[in-house]
Order: sequence, then C-alpha cells, then structure tokens
Amino acid sequence: MLSGCGNNTNINAHNSGLNNAQNGTAQIVFKEYEHDFGKVKEEEKISYVFTFKNKGSSDLVITSATTSCGCTVPKYDTKPIKPGGDGNLEVVFDTSGRSGMQTKVITVKSNASTPVVLLKITADVETNIN
Repeated sequence: MLSGCGNNTNINAHNSGLNNAQNGTAQIVFKEYEHDFGKVKEEEKISYVFTFKNKGSSDLVITSATTSCGCTVPKYDTKPIKPGGDGNLEVVFDTSGRSGMQTKVITVKSNASTPVVLLKITADVETNIN
C-alpha cells in the first residue's frame, strides 16, 4: 500500500552553475537509488544520506529536489560539484501520523546528462514497537 500526503516539497538550488559556458556534460551517479529503513516507530524522524558522484566532465548543479509528500524533506548542497567530486543528498522522513508500509519518491533535477533521477525510500511504520 502506498501512502501520500498530497503535499509537495520543492527546494530550489541556486542556478548560478547552470549558465557557465563550459564544454562537456555533468553526470550524476548515485551509489544507491533506493533505501529501506525496515521497521520503524511512528512519531520518529528518520534520515538517510544518498551519496553521489559527478562522473562527467563539467560542474554538476542540483537545481531541485521534489518529494512525493510533505512529510519527506530533502537537503543538499547547492554548490557546483566539480568533475570527479562527491556530493550528498539527505532525506528526512517524519513518520508522525503514518502507519504501515510507506514509500516516498524523491525527484532530483540537475544539469546532468540525465536531468531527472528518482530516488526511493521505504519504511514499515509500526505503532507500539518496543
């Protein structure tokens, strides 16, 4: 069962790195595209850090990260990432008011050769876990 809140969270980054007159293309490659938190307690705020690398030949700039629910908030560095450089995108999921299997999708937009990347988190939210 999928659950959503009907709210979108959109965090825009600075577009300063997008207009650089550079040759080459940025390439964003995440170490993982999905994370399963397993069983968690309701009312917790849980987080996971997705790591990625710019495997392209020009600076990578994340322009936005949009979540499928207002209960999920992505945080990332808005500075351009040089070719070969690493970056992080942290996702914080607030389990308050949730129960059962939860799936949240994070849409990451950038100036990379693949401009849209989908990440997914899942959690089985249970009440009264000891």
